[in-house]
Amino acid sequence: MSAYIAVLHKDKDSDYGVSFPDFPGCITAGSSLEEAKEMAREVLPFHVSGLLADGEAIPEPMSLDAANRHELSQGAQAFFLVEVPIEDPIVRANITVPKGLLDRIDRYAKAHHLSRSAFLTQAAQKSMRTADASIDAN
Repeated sequence: MSAYIAVLHKDKDSDYGVSFPDFPGCITAGSSLEEAKEMAREVLPFHVSGLLADGEAIPEPMSLDAANRHELSQGAQAFFLVEVPIEDPIVRANITVPKGLLDRIDRYAKAHHLSRSAFLTQAAQKSMRTADASIDAN
């Protein structure tokens, strides 16, 4: 398990934003501090799993001093750690998707600074959580 530094930002009249100096394209937000931290604990592992699935290298966590000097840390309100379990092996899977839908997935993922794999993983996880909640409610 590796722990990466998350940078918390809060501007007046905005949600709490979270970014990761080790992963500049990975960002999230929450309307409360707890929600922002929860979202950070969800998005970073998904982002890392997408990178691994795409065959990209995962950086070693930077030090707090290095993170504090990083451009994403300008105006930071706080720092906290997000653990990423990297032990679960990543498996490449081929799926069949209509071309139009795949194009929409790619545009959405790009607009949200995610890889295709990270987006599809997040969407599947969210769908399963929603389904599980629905089953538990019945």
